[in-house]
Amino acid sequence: MTDSQHPVTPTDPRTVSELAEAVQGGFPAAVADLGGLVRIPSVSWDAFDPAHVAASAEAVAELVRGTGLFETVQVSRAPIGDTGTLGQPAVLARRPARDGKPTVLLYAHHDVQPQGDDADWDSPPFEPTVKGDRLYGRGASDDKAGVMTHVAALRAVREVLGDDLGVGVAVFIEGEEEFGSRSFADFLRQHRDDLAADVIVVADSGNWSTTVPAITVGLRGNVTFRLTVRTLAHASHSGMVGGAVPDAMLAMVKLLATLHDDAGSVAVAGLHSREAEHPEQSEQQLREEAGLLEGVTPIGTGPLLSRVWSQPSITVTGIDAPSVANASNTLSPEVSVRISARIAPGQAASEAYAAIEAHLREHAPFGAHVEIDDVDQGDPFLVDTSGWALAEATAAMTEAWGEAPLQIGIGGSIPFIADLVRTFPEAQILVTGVEDPDTRAHSPNESQHLGVLHRAVLSEAVLIARLDARS
Repeated sequence: MTDSQHPVTPTDPRTVSELAEAVQGGFPAAVADLGGLVRIPSVSWDAFDPAHVAASAEAVAELVRGTGLFETVQVSRAPIGDTGTLGQPAVLARRPARDGKPTVLLYAHHDVQPQGDDADWDSPPFEPTVKGDRLYGRGASDDKAGVMTHVAALRAVREVLGDDLGVGVAVFIEGEEEFGSRSFADFLRQHRDDLAADVIVVADSGNWSTTVPAITVGLRGNVTFRLTVRTLAHASHSGMVGGAVPDAMLAMVKLLATLHDDAGSVAVAGLHSREAEHPEQSEQQLREEAGLLEGVTPIGTGPLLSRVWSQPSITVTGIDAPSVANASNTLSPEVSVRISARIAPGQAASEAYAAIEAHLREHAPFGAHVEIDDVDQGDPFLVDTSGWALAEATAAMTEAWGEAPLQIGIGGSIPFIADLVRTFPEAQILVTGVEDPDTRAHSPNESQHLGVLHRAVLSEAVLIARLDARS
């Protein structure tokens, strides 16, 4: 296998065969350990018990120690700017490189999204459940399967190559990725020497299918915030003043409607799209993967994947308003929503936020008061595909999957990658992962395809072996 810039030779077939045997032999234990992690409800959001995230960090640290490869393994927390608050606990491990070999940093995160309504799950969200070839549970894929990809790959590498490796390995398992990685930049500054690497593998993305791997080369950025609209000093009787006085819900609905045009495309001046080539995706595939109901049409314009990979989107992900059960005949004085915007590669998140903020203030109906707070921003990212590490990863994945990986974009965001680039500008970044189109990350019935996990573990083990053999 070769590419035009960085020719690569096949991995020693005996090494691949022995690694495959080691991965196969260790896979039941890896799945059991993944199940153990899923049982820990490590939701990193403020409203949830941080003791669960701490317990998850300790469990991950024990798994990393159990590989027997590291000089140091620690659980550490970094401050969140100058707030006086510490971020959630992360796991950090390192073994130094020898004989001029490169160092690889393996990243994943052990925190998870909230499970939502348990009634929407077919099995308990924090009880790992195997059905067919999938393991169900919150975090089973995003991203505790990423954690276990690293752990199981390192176990196989040690079994085949021993613990006298030349390649340097660092492990960084974050504890607050799902809550905005708020201490991430400070963690990098605090542990810069421990995290320094030639290659960084971010195991937090997906694959084209359960049989075709992918390396993610384009990620949208994100801007999230709380939007509050106020129209009244207090609630008022809807019969007495309704029709003459605007309630906050009416103002909010009209304001939110200005964010999109009739086709459903974002209609905010100053938000940009990226021109790029995209693989074909049929509407039927989109409908099946998204669960689009019969009669409901897709939104936006242009190739389907361009709408997800290369165009901005704006979504209302939550609302604070009187519930239907508790609704009284009054005009609501204020309503709050959570806005999640995805930003096309090539545009700074700060620029996008400024455009959205200006739009909301300019379009507030009836003179409604608008407040925006609790803002998080993350820049989009485009991977440099010209480096030798991508060629090495492509070779490893091809040997493990029997299929060459596609280079894809994703609609989701991994904002901290921009922090990695700023801190380690010379490092080559590889965005891999264990998800597939049926994973349903962040949603009820999240699951991990076990065949994908198996091949991801072997891919990473082969990659580490290739780096160990690299001069």
